[in-house]
Amino acid sequence: MDRLKHLNQKKILLGIFVLIGILPLAVRNINFHNILILFVVFASLGEAWNIITGFTGQTSFGHAAFFGIGAYTSTVLLYRYGVNPWIGMFLGGIIAAIVAAAVSYPCFKLKGHYFAIATLAIAEIIQQIFVSWEYVEGATGISLPIMDESLLNFQFHPLNKLPYFYIVYIMFGLVLVIAYWIENSKMGFYLKAIRESHEAAESIGINTTRYKLYAMMASAFLTALFGTFYAQYFLYIDPFMVFALPVSMKIVLLTVLGGLGSLYGPIIGAAVLIPLSEYTRINLGGTGKGVDLIIFGLLVVIVACYQPNGIVGFFEKVRRRSRGKGVVDYGKSDACG
Repeated sequence: MDRLKHLNQKKILLGIFVLIGILPLAVRNINFHNILILFVVFASLGEAWNIITGFTGQTSFGHAAFFGIGAYTSTVLLYRYGVNPWIGMFLGGIIAAIVAAAVSYPCFKLKGHYFAIATLAIAEIIQQIFVSWEYVEGATGISLPIMDESLLNFQFHPLNKLPYFYIVYIMFGLVLVIAYWIENSKMGFYLKAIRESHEAAESIGINTTRYKLYAMMASAFLTALFGTFYAQYFLYIDPFMVFALPVSMKIVLLTVLGGLGSLYGPIIGAAVLIPLSEYTRINLGGTGKGVDLIIFGLLVVIVACYQPNGIVGFFEKVRRRSRGKGVVDYGKSDACG
């Protein structure tokens, strides 16, 4: 039965992945391509965040810190030393994973809301460090050097977004494969055991600190990769773009709306939030800053009150009722659990 369920899950994920890959060829509009790129970026960030929060139950409100570290590592290496951004991308992932291990290890002694608040505070501290750090140009930010258009240089003509899309599309596929593998591996079962009951997991011999650390490092590494992509796509970064609280909040909100602990959740949540965010910004001419988050916050409140397992949980409920089965929790409904 489980094998059949995994086979169906693979088919559905593959179908979604292929569909996303076809969309920019079917709709040749530069604004649509831009929205599609941002959708894939944030769906991937949601998948990465899901590893530590959805699978493990450790709510992080500070993932913008890892995103920013990834963006700044590759950008500073290119800006100061001419290091290729692809190399900078993986160095940024490694640095983010090391930082995640260093700051998370003491924080894992905290439980529930205290851990979430600690991650939020750490992200704010890191942002302030970059704002006042002259070596990384402080609050004024860094404009990336313009290089010849090529895959090796990770730069393309701004009016041709297809190369950027297919780079981030492949990265999204890799994140999806890693998240699927973790969810269905022995490590994934350990993480879910920790999520359901920390004490029960320890009582059966699971080293909870070690596995939470693995989950946090994997999540931070993947998040940082997309920080580099973001920097190369916009060719400019400052601390308020990449370390800001709204970045963390978007990742959290879209995953909770879509379905926490589900591989489909971040994809569905990003499909709702990112078009809403971009079309609100375009139609309100820049005066609508935050309106998308207000609307999205209302949606999350409604979902939390009436369908705490997110949109995925709603479809699961409908499916099980249509088959005459009871309703089960798709994941842990309490994100701060």
